[in-house]
Amino acid sequence: MPDAGYSGMPQVVIDELNHLDKAFAGNRLLATFAIEARALIEAESMVVELESGDKVLRSGEQFTSSLFPVGSTMVSLGVELSGGRTVEVASIGREGAVGGIISCGHAPAFSSAVVLVGGPALKVPIRALEEAKRRSGFVANLFCRFSDYLLAQVMQSAACNAFHTIEQRTARWLLHAQDRAGDRIELTQDALAGLLGAQRTTVNAAIRSLEDEGLISTSRGVVRVTDRAGLKHRACECYGALERHFGAVIGTGGGGEPDCE
Repeated sequence: MPDAGYSGMPQVVIDELNHLDKAFAGNRLLATFAIEARALIEAESMVVELESGDKVLRSGEQFTSSLFPVGSTMVSLGVELSGGRTVEVASIGREGAVGGIISCGHAPAFSSAVVLVGGPALKVPIRALEEAKRRSGFVANLFCRFSDYLLAQVMQSAACNAFHTIEQRTARWLLHAQDRAGDRIELTQDALAGLLGAQRTTVNAAIRSLEDEGLISTSRGVVRVTDRAGLKHRACECYGALERHFGAVIGTGGGGEPDCE
């Protein structure tokens, strides 16, 4: 029998509640939920541990649940091309969710989703989310707003890939990764090249340039941001544009903060 915790509650139940509390506090969408909104999905939700490299979504699959990354957990959405190539079109960390969050019911996934940085995520069945949207105008509006942000990220990436240098794009990607995973980013340069859709030699040169400027440091499979202000100066305007748009459409309360634009 589990040990009893405070108020006579079994320890296993207390641990589960603590994990749920951390999940709702550690994801920027979930953190906007009031008690009533949280109650709509909490009973059917569970905290899961994702491992780096896990493929949590496959193109063409019918997804049955959504994942809300918590803390430093980060997931890459990619479009699979011929020859086994995959190019990142968006990345999602604690500011969002993966899988069915913006759909109206069940639909096949267009992109694949791979875990870049492992860690916890809240797993919520699609049926529970759809019911929450039906019963709560706040929840329905929040997910519509997140769909706008996700579309903006894809559009901004398309513009960035077309017009900005590989050094600017690399700096932008590392800033987003730092926001989600912290200063220490576990990622090989091969993997980064694949995410950016660029040749390894091109990305290696960009990494060396940023390192020579003292903005980052690298070791085997790890990139550390050492000068965030300098890295922001080196990046293109795309990083700031996305951060402002998130604030404008979602913000800290889920309803957006228009002054952010």
